[in-house]
Amino acid sequence: MHQKEVARSEELQEKRAALALEYELAEHHYDFGGRPFIFLSVLDSYALLDRISPEEFVKDEQMPYWAEIWPSAITLSTFLSGERPLQGLRALELGAGVGMVSVVAASKGASVYATDYSLEALRFIQYNALKNGVDLEIARLDWRQVECPEKFDLLFAADVLYERVNLLPIVYAIDKLLKPEGEAYIADPRRRMAAQFVELAEENGFTVVPFAREYRGGTQAVSVNIYRITRKGAEGR
Repeated sequence: MHQKEVARSEELQEKRAALALEYELAEHHYDFGGRPFIFLSVLDSYALLDRISPEEFVKDEQMPYWAEIWPSAITLSTFLSGERPLQGLRALELGAGVGMVSVVAASKGASVYATDYSLEALRFIQYNALKNGVDLEIARLDWRQVECPEKFDLLFAADVLYERVNLLPIVYAIDKLLKPEGEAYIADPRRRMAAQFVELAEENGFTVVPFAREYRGGTQAVSVNIYRITRKGAEGR
C-alpha cells in the first residue's frame, strides 16, 4: 500500500474511533453518477437531544437535524451528480449536515466550501470527505450573520426551510454569497414553509424555478422540490 494511502487509512481509523467514543454510528452506502459513496452519520439523532442545554436551546433553538441523512440531501446529490455540470465551479453548501451533498459535488469537480452551524457536524463532514477521497474546505457558518467575504458560482442546501425564522436569513445569505450570475439550489420535501421562502426570494430580487423530484429509497416515496434560484435578469446577461 502506498505511503499516502496508509496515512489516509490511519487518519480515517483515528477519526472514526474518536467519533465512536461519543456517538452510536451508522454507515450508509449510496451510488451517485455511477460512483459508490459511503457516509457516516449518527444512528439515532434523537439521542443527541440530551446534549442540548436549556441555555443553548434558548440562544439558538438548535436541534440535531444535522445528524441525519435526509431524502432532500439524497435527491439533491442525485440531481447535482447527473443534471448539473460542476467541473471547475466554486460552490458553498449551507447547513451541510454530515456533508453528503458537498462530497458528491466535490467528486464531480467542484471546489466546495462545506459549512454548518454545528461544530459536531463539521467533524462528520471531515470524516466523510476523507472516506470518499475528496477535498473540501470546511467551516462553521451562521446564515443569520454571514461573515464570509467570498462569492460563489453555486450555492446549495438541503432541508433548511423548516423554521419560519430561518427563511429571510437564508435569502439574505444567498444574496451575500452568490455571484451576480451564480445559481443556488435548495432541496425541500415540499413543506408549506417553502412556499413562503419562494415568495421572500422573489420579493428580494430572485427568480425561483422548481424541479419536481421523488425520493424512493425508503419505505415510502417522498416528493422533493429542488428550487433553482438566480438573480432576476441574470440569465439574460
